[in-house]
Amino acid sequence: MEKSKSIITVVGKDQVGIIARVTTYLYESNVNIEDISQSIVGGYFNMMMIVDTSDANKEFLALSKELEELGNKIGVIIKLQREDIFKSMQRI
Repeated sequence: MEKSKSIITVVGKDQVGIIARVTTYLYESNVNIEDISQSIVGGYFNMMMIVDTSDANKEFLALSKELEELGNKIGVIIKLQREDIFKSMQRI
């Protein structure tokens, strides 16, 4: 099966457990993390992940909505974008 890469961004005030909550959700949804980068600047947390959603047990739109809802619960903004859309946005 062809890989279906997507980009997840997480931004918000730093707090304990952000990475654990997001990665646990991805594990439970059968989404593979291929690359991850995170930093904290001035007390604000920023994480970007490249993930493979081709074997996910949910549709892309459900993943996106549930990640957004998870972000609301833990006080951060989480966005899921398909890699091709993300690349197109970076060229504009």
